[in-house]
Amino acid sequence: MKKIYHLSTCNTCQRIIGEINPGADVVLQDIKTETITAAQLEEMYEKTGSYEALFSKRAQLYRQRGLNEQNLTEEDFKNLILEQYTFLKRPVMMVDSELFVGNSKKVVAAAVEAFNR
Repeated sequence: MKKIYHLSTCNTCQRIIGEINPGADVVLQDIKTETITAAQLEEMYEKTGSYEALFSKRAQLYRQRGLNEQNLTEEDFKNLILEQYTFLKRPVMMVDSELFVGNSKKVVAAAVEAFNR
C-alpha cells in the first residue's frame, strides 16, 4: 500500500507530494479533513516503534500548551496526536512496510526513491 498523510494547506507537504509525483495507486489523506484513526496511528507506531518519532514539536500548540516544559510519555504523544492533527509530524509517507516521517532532505529523498520503484 502506498499512502501519504499530509495537510493540503501546507506548502512543504505540497512540494514533497510534487516531488513524489504519486500515481493513481497512491492514497492521499488530508489529515485536517480526514483525521487519522487510532488504527492508522498504531500502524505508523508499529513501523517506527515510537509515538515521539511521529510527534511534531514544531506545532504551535506544543509551546502554547506548555508541553515543551513537561516530560511527555509515549502514551501522551499518542493521545496528543489523536486529539489534534497538528501534532502529527508531516508528511507521513508509507510504501508497503516502509514509513518515512517528516520533511528532512534525507527522508524526502528516500521516500521519492521508494515511491518510484
